[in-house]
Amino acid sequence: MRDGPDSGWLRSGTHTLPVRVYYEDTDAAGIVYYANYLRFAERARTEMMRAAGAEHRQVMDAAGVLWAVRRCLVDYLRPARLDDRLDVVSRIVDVGAARLDLVQTVRRGADDLARLDVRLACIDRTHGRAARLPAPLRAALEALVTPQSTL
Repeated sequence: MRDGPDSGWLRSGTHTLPVRVYYEDTDAAGIVYYANYLRFAERARTEMMRAAGAEHRQVMDAAGVLWAVRRCLVDYLRPARLDDRLDVVSRIVDVGAARLDLVQTVRRGADDLARLDVRLACIDRTHGRAARLPAPLRAALEALVTPQSTL
């Protein structure tokens, strides 16, 4: 399990990934372009999986499954700006037979800037159809579940 500035940290079922806003992330006014919040969230989910021992390449090679975003609902609350230091906080709220539900929040200090409700589908790498989560992966992810009522 990696734990540090480039991979973030996983504590009590919550993963935090620090992100710096670069010029390439912003529009002409120096405000983060809305689609880049999706990129920040994707990086955070990848690092959360790695910290949980479920690195994407390893899961694909060992179990033949991968993740696809099935649904993503984003509430943009406040703008992030050039040079901001952000934290992307990720929590798994439910694990199904072939899906994973997460809440991800992009924060600047104590301020929530964006909230993403994400549903990932576990799919078979070969056929692209829904596939059951392998038992060891499901157990690892269930251990991280933080019910929404505690968010």
